[in-house]
Amino acid sequence: MPAANPVVQGAPCWVSLITADLQEAMDFYGRVLGWEYKPGFHRREYRVAHLGGVPVAGVGALARTMGFPVAWSPYFAVSSADRAADRIRERGATVAVGPIEFGPGRVAWAADPTGAPFGIWEGVTEPKWPVRRGPGFPAWLELRTRDVFAATIFYSETLGWDTEPPERCEVRYVNEEVLLRVEGRPVGGLRGGALEEAPDPRIRPRWHVHFCAVDVNAAVERAVAAGGEVVVPPEESEHGLRAKVRDSQGGLFTLTSDPD
Repeated sequence: MPAANPVVQGAPCWVSLITADLQEAMDFYGRVLGWEYKPGFHRREYRVAHLGGVPVAGVGALARTMGFPVAWSPYFAVSSADRAADRIRERGATVAVGPIEFGPGRVAWAADPTGAPFGIWEGVTEPKWPVRRGPGFPAWLELRTRDVFAATIFYSETLGWDTEPPERCEVRYVNEEVLLRVEGRPVGGLRGGALEEAPDPRIRPRWHVHFCAVDVNAAVERAVAAGGEVVVPPEESEHGLRAKVRDSQGGLFTLTSDPD
């Protein structure tokens, strides 16, 4: 996130993988999504994935040093990481680490009241990084949670969705899903419903990061060949063909054919 750009409060501004083995993760996603890598934030354990010279996502070997599970998480832009962290705690959620200095800004890793992890970011952002750019890029962010209305209130108050005018940030209930639009672009959704106690990765509370693939079936085959595991085979959805996959270290993500 090296370039300054005014952002909407609470807008998704980055996705990052916390992993255990940096080289293994880089090799896996390079084979599956065609990513290339550059050093990030002057940290030896962190890389920024690129496609066509455009930043896509972060990959950091922080699972062992910080005690985190291997997982993808979205990051949301805030004007003050300290104030956002205070609001997170005030609403019964957890700030696991931070806010701390990280490259050109400050970051904190948190979990909402149901345990779904996410990050907050204060600082400069990458202007060329949007959700829904094209193959290999994040196509969609989706929270699966127990109570979609409680989650919407939590994120709105914590991240500042409710402080932006509708043309900048719009939260709308459509077809049993809360949709988040930023400057007219649909970037994510929150889905609710009864969740089982068993850790079914399709329904447990978490943010799911979806990456666009030209051919989902071929991408799934590449993932398996690279040591990954198919959690949900390719199936048709209202947003095109989708498949849930774990990478070679257990990180869960979704491949989708159509970001619309």
